[in-house]
Amino acid sequence: MKNPCFNKILIANRGEIAVRVIRACREMGIATVAVYSEADVEAMHVRLADEAFLLGPAPAAESYLNIPRLLDVIRQSGAEAVHPGYGFLSENAGFARSLAEAGVTLIGPSPEAMSLMGSKMASKETMQAAGVPTVPGYTGAEQSLERLQQEALQIGFPLLVKASAGGGGKGMRVVRDAEALPAALAAAKREALSAFGDDSMLLERYFDNVRHIEFQILADSHGKTLHVLERECSIQRRHQKIVEESPSVALSPALRAEMGAVAVKAAEAVNYTNAGTVEMLLDDQGRYYFLEMNTRLQVEHPVSEMVSGLDLVKEQIRIAAGLPLPYSQEQIQPRGHAIEVRLYAEDPDQGFLPTTGQIAVLQEPVGYGIRVDSALYPGYAVNPFYDPMLAKLIVHGSNRADAIEKLQRAIADYTVLGLKTNLGYLRRVIAHPAFASGETFTHFVETHAESLQRQPCVPAELLAALLHIQAAPASSPAGAAGLEADPYSPWLQGVSLRL
Repeated sequence: MKNPCFNKILIANRGEIAVRVIRACREMGIATVAVYSEADVEAMHVRLADEAFLLGPAPAAESYLNIPRLLDVIRQSGAEAVHPGYGFLSENAGFARSLAEAGVTLIGPSPEAMSLMGSKMASKETMQAAGVPTVPGYTGAEQSLERLQQEALQIGFPLLVKASAGGGGKGMRVVRDAEALPAALAAAKREALSAFGDDSMLLERYFDNVRHIEFQILADSHGKTLHVLERECSIQRRHQKIVEESPSVALSPALRAEMGAVAVKAAEAVNYTNAGTVEMLLDDQGRYYFLEMNTRLQVEHPVSEMVSGLDLVKEQIRIAAGLPLPYSQEQIQPRGHAIEVRLYAEDPDQGFLPTTGQIAVLQEPVGYGIRVDSALYPGYAVNPFYDPMLAKLIVHGSNRADAIEKLQRAIADYTVLGLKTNLGYLRRVIAHPAFASGETFTHFVETHAESLQRQPCVPAELLAALLHIQAAPASSPAGAAGLEADPYSPWLQGVSLRL
């Protein structure tokens, strides 16, 4: 039977999100086209897709960001639509326009909405005009140091210097006083120009005790816009999320309804279609502020899927095909509690520096309410060319306490050998008393940095005593003479032990 959506979709991405989209398409009876770089010849998404095309060398600029080459592959494959995933070209309005000109459907919003919300300055001004609360700050075109210093004094400190075209924490600095502002601006501008080709800055009031709350949006082309509940993504390192959950412990039913309605208003203000996310800050007084809108599927979308029962990738595809959303806002109610953690190839003990290596052993957790979104397999070589996120572990429980217990067990059952990952760090975050009590503010990682550090397996005092016994001369009471009475002593067995 012919699929009412599309016959063939190209996935312009890699890794776990490409695998995620391929599996959704397979369930819908839609053929898939994968693209890959020379570094991803053996990647799982290449193996799973119905067709696969080489884009170019490993660097993203020569492969996954190469728009002319992608357009060639789309023509060769006969794909009717493109799913961009997240990252890479997922929020590139130029790519969206190129697809429209080629008569190919982007599974995402219009280029106009993407362009407007991609500018933090323009989006903030649009939200203010629509009556959406925004963080106090400066979004003007005048970018001289003198003007920025003047505006900073009016906003007050601490404040956040942020790249207008940025994302992922790039081009962003927290400034505590006026003296530190010039150096912070210079550094942020250099970083923004290098990453985005645009060094325009905006200034925002910085809140020390705040939560990061975001609402998942779905909007069809028939005038219906809904929110699929909220996600709390406050636990971050260097402005990158590592733990996400839904529902948030900070939202009452009334506040959830109010913030959700504002998120819908924000999407409607730019005539948004398809899936998107309205991100907000929530302070400790219950006041909330629009932060930005991500015009794509989020990394943490499985959290919303687990609590709502909706498959957001399938919803994206149906919306892009022109189908209406078949349910009302009232029908979307939270069921239980979901938590997601991100598995990264990184070393938390070395400032979260990315790591590489070949996976020697992989054992992913299984069980009721446990989901792993991954593109890993034993023997897979993690390369240095792309984002270090490897996989996502998501659990669903009847309530938050149940979900935390399930997540602790799932992390303990997760084994990745062959390279350094953040699994141990995630275990410590989830086991932390502050997490259990719901004290999940954006400064969580910095506040608890010391207690989240890896602890030695054996206390130093005990290890020193054991080594002293082993090294003591035979004549010493603490030496071998004192151990001869114990024929099972490990010190006399000549075997290696893992302490």
